[in-house]
Amino acid sequence: MPLTLEVCVDSIESTLAAVEAGADRLELCSNLGLGGGTTPSLGLLKAIRKVVPTIPIMVMIRPRTGDFVYTEAEFDVIVEDIRCFRENSVQGVVFGVLTPEGDVDVTRTQRLVLEALPLQVCFHRAFDMTRDMKNAWHQLSKIDGLTRILTSGQGTTATSASSLDILKDLLDLAKSQDPRVEILPGSGINSSTVGALCQALLPHGLREVHMSGGCWIDGASVWRRDGMGMGIGEASEWGIWRTSASAIRAVKDVIDSFKEA
Repeated sequence: MPLTLEVCVDSIESTLAAVEAGADRLELCSNLGLGGGTTPSLGLLKAIRKVVPTIPIMVMIRPRTGDFVYTEAEFDVIVEDIRCFRENSVQGVVFGVLTPEGDVDVTRTQRLVLEALPLQVCFHRAFDMTRDMKNAWHQLSKIDGLTRILTSGQGTTATSASSLDILKDLLDLAKSQDPRVEILPGSGINSSTVGALCQALLPHGLREVHMSGGCWIDGASVWRRDGMGMGIGEASEWGIWRTSASAIRAVKDVIDSFKEA
């Protein structure tokens, strides 16, 4: 089977770049360059649907940056957002909920999966923040309706030796115990690293790869008041996060070469 390339985006411009470069599926977020992304607006989804009506879209459901231990009020927002996007022609939703002790919050995750059905459900890189990878896997594998887990192999990037070892174990677990749940490697994937990742993980059942291919570009503001900013860091005060079509295309060419081989 050909490998699926999922690209996370947070604007129409990035969406067009990703799709034109060969993305098979999108993860739609907001504020992608700041803390890993948050829930996008319904308006953004509808605008993107107009320009790429057939591309599958997974929507990030995350009410804020920071950790994945949510108050009751924040959890209510997550539930309402899932209901909203479920009614607006998306392929699925992406979320992650943990306990203060670093385990999967099974009760809340089950509730959210039920809210999302019949959509696909991805448990995102909150998985990488759990204290025990195998326990987290077993907790998630028992939840009916879960589609995939996005993970870096609990490392800074998915392409380090230690991360690849964990990803191999996860793929083997998924294949032997619950083939319904896909393992989706993400973080640090680019044209220089994706080849080694494919070589290491294809024998273990790799089917999907996740990347952003984004970077900060300079914004259009000519007038910039000295000393003023919005408190988001010097690199991004006047910058805009954009997906690079060339970065996506380069990765797509590499993974397609494995299909042809």
